[in-house]
Amino acid sequence: MKVFERIDDHLRGWVARQSLFFVATAPLAGDGLVNVSPKGPIGALSIVDDHTVAYLDISGSGAETIAHLRENGRICVMLCAFQGPPRIVRFHGTGRHVRWDDPEFDEWMERCAFEDASIPEARRSVIIVDVQRISDSCGYGVPLMSFEGLREHHALHSSKQLRVQGPDAYEDRKRTKNAYSLDGLPAVT
Repeated sequence: MKVFERIDDHLRGWVARQSLFFVATAPLAGDGLVNVSPKGPIGALSIVDDHTVAYLDISGSGAETIAHLRENGRICVMLCAFQGPPRIVRFHGTGRHVRWDDPEFDEWMERCAFEDASIPEARRSVIIVDVQRISDSCGYGVPLMSFEGLREHHALHSSKQLRVQGPDAYEDRKRTKNAYSLDGLPAVT
């Protein structure tokens, strides 16, 4: 394992060549549910500077990451090589979320120029991580896999929900569907 001082150009290039990333968070409660989520496309992750990463969070089946960040801020972003030499990279840090209806949201969207796998109305927040530890490990246990392409399901489902519900109901659903985490912590409220 190697610990890095910063996210340098070499590491930035490696991150950009990966297909997806994973996000892990946990509540403070010892009996709380730990959450690990796959995220993509890789263009939804932005290396903002040598110690900051951000990613576009879209509405989905839960809001555990937002709830955990609101409670304690702890987060880990992990990437692993499914092609080429084996490697796992982790960005440990503290995070915060900027909601779609926050004035700061548009600034982050412009600054990061995220690739979006869905429709604009599905954008829920930008997760910003102050990276305190950057490390890699061997990744020998990660299988070799081929990237076939992105799935269109989220955009198709969100478009249908927007069409059927209408813009106001869709917006309201974004506020209420994931108001709390599985453990009952405030999330998108």
